[in-house]
Amino acid sequence: MAFSIKNIFGDQNKKALKRYYPLIEKINSLEASISPLSNDEIKAKTNEFKKRLSGKNHEEQKVIMNEILPEAFAMVREVSKRTLGQRHFDVQLIGGAILHNGNIGEMRTGEGKTLVATLPAYLNALTGRGVHIVTVNDYLSRRDAVWMGQIYDALGVSVGVINHETSFIYDPLHKNKIEDNLDKERDDTGSFHVVHEFLRPVARHDAYMADITYGTNNEFGFDYLRDNLEYEEGRLRQRDFYYAIVDEIDSILIDEARTPLIISSPTIDSENLYQTFAVIARDLVQDEDYIVDEKHKSISLTPAGIDKVEKKLGIGNIYTDKGIKYVHHLETAVRAKAVFHLNKEYVVKDNEILIVDEFTGRIQPGRRWSEGLHQAIEAKEGVKVQKESRTFASITFQNYFRLYKKLSGMTGTAATSSEEFYKVYGLETITVPTNKPMIRIDHNDLIFQTDIGKLKAIAKTVKELNKKGQPVLIGTVSIEKNEVLSQFLKAEGVPHEILNAKNHEREGEIIAQAGKRGAVTIATNMAGRGVDIKLGGNPTTGELYEEIKSLGGLFVLGTERHEARRIDNQLRGRSGRQGDSGATQFFVSLEDSLMRVFAGDTVKGLMGRLNLAEDQAIENRMITKSLETAQTKIEGFNFDSRKHVLEYDDILNHQRKTVYERRRNLLKGDHTLIESKLMEVINNNIENKDKNLKIIEDKISQIGKERLLNTVRQIMLQTIDMFWVEHLEIMDYTRSSVNLRAYGQRDPLVEYKREGLRLFKEMQSAIDGQILNLLPHIAENVASREAIELKEIHDQAKTIGAGDGNDKINNQSVSKGPEVGRNDPCPCGSGKKYKKCHGR
Repeated sequence: MAFSIKNIFGDQNKKALKRYYPLIEKINSLEASISPLSNDEIKAKTNEFKKRLSGKNHEEQKVIMNEILPEAFAMVREVSKRTLGQRHFDVQLIGGAILHNGNIGEMRTGEGKTLVATLPAYLNALTGRGVHIVTVNDYLSRRDAVWMGQIYDALGVSVGVINHETSFIYDPLHKNKIEDNLDKERDDTGSFHVVHEFLRPVARHDAYMADITYGTNNEFGFDYLRDNLEYEEGRLRQRDFYYAIVDEIDSILIDEARTPLIISSPTIDSENLYQTFAVIARDLVQDEDYIVDEKHKSISLTPAGIDKVEKKLGIGNIYTDKGIKYVHHLETAVRAKAVFHLNKEYVVKDNEILIVDEFTGRIQPGRRWSEGLHQAIEAKEGVKVQKESRTFASITFQNYFRLYKKLSGMTGTAATSSEEFYKVYGLETITVPTNKPMIRIDHNDLIFQTDIGKLKAIAKTVKELNKKGQPVLIGTVSIEKNEVLSQFLKAEGVPHEILNAKNHEREGEIIAQAGKRGAVTIATNMAGRGVDIKLGGNPTTGELYEEIKSLGGLFVLGTERHEARRIDNQLRGRSGRQGDSGATQFFVSLEDSLMRVFAGDTVKGLMGRLNLAEDQAIENRMITKSLETAQTKIEGFNFDSRKHVLEYDDILNHQRKTVYERRRNLLKGDHTLIESKLMEVINNNIENKDKNLKIIEDKISQIGKERLLNTVRQIMLQTIDMFWVEHLEIMDYTRSSVNLRAYGQRDPLVEYKREGLRLFKEMQSAIDGQILNLLPHIAENVASREAIELKEIHDQAKTIGAGDGNDKINNQSVSKGPEVGRNDPCPCGSGKKYKKCHGR
C-alpha cells in the first residue's frame, strides 16, 4: 500500500478550506433578511459600518471587520443580484474570505475572479484607508471599474481608476462621447461598448482618494517613485499603503519581478560605440568567436573571437589598451545579437525597440533594459540609439508590494509557485473548488522529431477540427512562431485570426470570437488573459452554445512547452470553464528550446531508433515526465535568480525607505518640524555649532522665519535628491565590483551589505554637510545653481518610464542662468572649484 504525507497529515488545502464552511453558512443565513432591504437602507448599512470602523487603529479595525464580514459579504451578493443579475456562488464567497485574510486564492479560469474581488474590496474599503485592485493592463482596469462600479456605487463606496495617461472616477451620471475607435472596444461577449462610459476624468490624487482604486502594477509602482521626486505636497498622488488585491498575481509578482521599475533621465552621448560594436558583432560567428549559454542566457567570447575584434579595432589588447568600457560594449553587443531576438524578446515599432514580456506576450511600453543592453539592441536593429540614462529612482515589484499592510491575490495558476509566494511575500496559497465539476480532457503530449514535422502535423490536426466546426485556440511562445504557424495554416486553407503584441489593440475582440463555431485563433502567451472565451461567442445564443459543447468545446493546442508549468496551465485553462466541455494537447519537438537544452540523450536516442516520419508523433509518458522535470528545474533556477536579486535589493530597500521617509516628513511637515530637523543638523556639527546658530539668527532677521524655513525645506529636499542619485550610481557600481571578491573566498552579498552601510552613512553625513554649506548663502530670492539643476532633473525624470503620471501636467524647464567656468568657484559656496564640486 502506498503512503503519502497527505495520508498521514491530511490534505492541507482541504483543511484550509474547512475553516471557511461555517462562515459561508452564516452568510447564506443572512440572505433572507437582507433581500427585503431597500437601496437606501443598504447604503445606510454602509454608513453604519464606516462609523463602527472610524477612528480605530489597524488592529481594532481587523477585529471589527471580521465581526461584520458575514453581513458585508451578504450585502455585496444582494447588490450584485440587483445590478448585474449575478449572485455570488458559495465558492466565490470562500474566495473572497481567502483574499480578505491576506492569502492567494487559486481559482480556475471562468470562475469569476473579478466578481470575487468585490467582496474583500468593499469590506476593507469601509475602513476609509483605500483599497488598490491591481490588474495586468489599462483596459482591464477600466472595464472592471465600470463593470463592478455598479455594485460599489449601489453600496455607497467610490471607485477610481489609474491609467497610463489619465485618471478617472466612476460616475453613473457621466457619459463620454465616442470621439474615436480608441474609446470603443469589444467586451468579452463580443459586443462593442464604450470603455470610458461612466468614467469622469479627474486629477490623479482624486482617483487615489477613492475608497477603491483600480490600476496596473506599473502605474501604482511608478506613482510611488514619482511621489518621492516631488517638491510640493500638493503634487503627491498616493496615500498610505493599506490593502492590495492583485489579479493574476503570479504574472505580476513572479513573472515581472525580475525587472525593477526605474525612473531615469538621458545623460551624455556614448561616442557611437554602440553602432561600432553592433557592426563588429554582426561578423562574429557562434561557437567559433563566442559561446552561448542558453540556460543562463549569457555569452562568453573565445580567444579567436577576441583576436578578431582586436584586429578590427586596430588595437593590441582590448583589456589593457581600452579597458573595461570597450569590453563591456563588446560583450553587450554580442549578447544583443545572440540571446535577444526580433519578434520574440522585442519588436520594432515606430522606429523604437519595445520589450515583449516573455510570459504574457504583451508589449511593455516605457520599459527599457539596463546596462546598455537596450542601446545595443537599438544599434543592432538600426533604429535611433537613445542616450544612456541616469537612474533617479527604482524599486522591484517585490519590495513595492511589500509596502502594503495587507496583500492578497487571485490567479488560476499559483500552486506550482506556492513556495515562492510564501517565502517572499508570506502569502499562503489556497485552491478554491470549482463551482461545477471540470470535465475538460487533457491529452498526453505528442512528440515529434523536428519543428517542421510538428508544424505540418498541427496544421493537419487544426484542419480536421475546423472541418467539424470545433473552435481551436493555438498557443505559441513568440510572435515569430506565431507568424510561421500562420503560413502553414494558410497552406492548408484554414481561415484564422492572429493575436500577438503587434495587434494587441484587438485583443478583447479576437478572444471574444475565439469560442465561436469554426474559429481558429493563434495567440502568444497573452491569450486574452482576464477575458473569458465563451462557447458560441455569445451566452445569449443557447442553441449555438449547446452545439459547440457537443462538438467537444474549445480545443486548446500548445505548440511547445514553456519554461514555467504555470504558463502551460494558463493556456490549458482557457478551455473547460464553468463545467464546459473542452480538450487540450501540447505538440512538442526535439528542436524546441526546452527539449534541446534540457532533454537528455536517452530521449533523443529513443526517438532516433523509432525511425519515424517527419510529421509522425509518439505519445511517451517518460518523455513528458522528463519535460516536466526540466520545467521544475528551471522554475527553481528562476526562483533562485529572483531571490538573489531580492537579497541585494533588500539592502538598498532599507536605505530607500529611510531616505523616502525623511523626504516625506520634510515635504509634509510644518515649520516646527523643519526647524527641529535644521537644529538636528546643526547640533550634529559640534565644531561649528555656535557659528551656525548665529547664521540662522542673521537670516531670520534678514528674510523672516517663515521664508527661511520654506527655503530650508527646499534645500533639504534638493540636497537629499542630489546625493541619493549619486548613491544609487555608486551602489550599482559596488554591486558589480563585489562579485569579483568571490574569487578571494568572500561572500559578495556580505561585502555588498558592509560596503552599502558604509556608503550610506557617508551619504547621510554629506547631506548634512551640504545643507550647512548652503546656509550662509540663503537670500530672499534663493535659487542656487544646484536647486535649478535638480528642478530640471526632476522635470525630465518624471516623463521617463510609464508616462508622467500626473494627468498631462505641462512640464517646463527652468532657465539655468549664466554659465559657470570649470575653474570658477562653485556657486554652492563650498569653496571648491566648480569642476571639483557640482561640475564634476
